[in-house]
Amino acid sequence: MIVQKAFYYRFFPTDAQAAQLGRTFGCARFVYNQALEFRSQAWQQEKKSVGYHETALKLTQWKKEPEKTFLSEVSSVVLQQSLLNLDTAFTNFFEKRAKYPKFKSRRHRQSVRYATNAFTFRGGSITLAKQSEALDIVWSRPLPDDAKIINLTISRDTSERYFVSILVETDLKPLEKTKAEVGIDVGVKTLATTSEGEKIENPRPLVKHEKRLRILQRRLSRKVKDSNNRKKTRFRVASLHARIIPAFLGERQLWKVCHT
Repeated sequence: MIVQKAFYYRFFPTDAQAAQLGRTFGCARFVYNQALEFRSQAWQQEKKSVGYHETALKLTQWKKEPEKTFLSEVSSVVLQQSLLNLDTAFTNFFEKRAKYPKFKSRRHRQSVRYATNAFTFRGGSITLAKQSEALDIVWSRPLPDDAKIINLTISRDTSERYFVSILVETDLKPLEKTKAEVGIDVGVKTLATTSEGEKIENPRPLVKHEKRLRILQRRLSRKVKDSNNRKKTRFRVASLHARIIPAFLGERQLWKVCHT
């Protein structure tokens, strides 16, 4: 069965790559917000519905403006993908699957999408447009041999970690059935106990770190808005959350498996 599947990896950019990605995140966010404002004003002032085509023409005009020449420093494909993302957000809104699109903030998770003509994949290495070096990706699992890459998304979370999500098209083969069975009992003190007597301890990541998290959040609430000290404390809070959430999601995933 041919399916689309995403493979998620962490990577460690060089200083030059991180700087270039920072410019790319900023430009993509700027174009998204400018296009959102353009479409909103067109409807509020003229009752005119604006789509992707009109915003793409507007992007060409923005690049020619002297104060917006920085848009030419990043891949144009990424900026076009940002407009497509906005168009999808409006489609979801009109079909009542989501709320009205919001402006993107530099303080939250940043992400950009690269189409196949904006990166190269050779010898197991990925090189992005406007960059000369391949990304240092931690290949925690290999891509399928028959995988056809559709696009990839580069993201940076609030704790300054970088990830690449590779969307591929592959032939998914069903797993072979086995006669082996095991029962799982979910508990409170022990996360799970199997019918074979194996016990899985509950890591309780939030309990382990909640004292430190409480202290950092109190410090954050006392910092002056937009100050450097507030930015540093916010980063420490985000880094601690980055340690708590993966383990917490692991617990929830096991709980869902046991109750389905």
